[in-house]
Amino acid sequence: MEYKLVVVTRSDLRLSPGKSAAQVAHASVTCALDAKKRSPQWFKAWFKEGQRKVVLKTKSLESLYEIREAAMVEGLTTALITDAGLTEVPPGTVTCVGIGPGPDNIVDRITGSLSLL
Repeated sequence: MEYKLVVVTRSDLRLSPGKSAAQVAHASVTCALDAKKRSPQWFKAWFKEGQRKVVLKTKSLESLYEIREAAMVEGLTTALITDAGLTEVPPGTVTCVGIGPGPDNIVDRITGSLSLL
């Protein structure tokens, strides 16, 4: 496989597994739809390969913003997800960022040092 979509979550929020899964799903869907328009060749290749997704974690909001900025500099689609605040966190809390889908080598330059969730 040569393409993937990565979602980076904030470990400092300590979300429940269900809440975390919902936020990751929001990021995945948003990135995929945006990439289909912005980077149709990458999207088609990723989709044809089986839509590989990887979920990683980072320690803070500041780190999440740095990761997003690095991805944007590389020309990757990103989706910053903020929560409505109806359950576990206050309204407007940034929970995760989706990156891609894009070529593994580009995505890995930004996220390769992060740990799996």
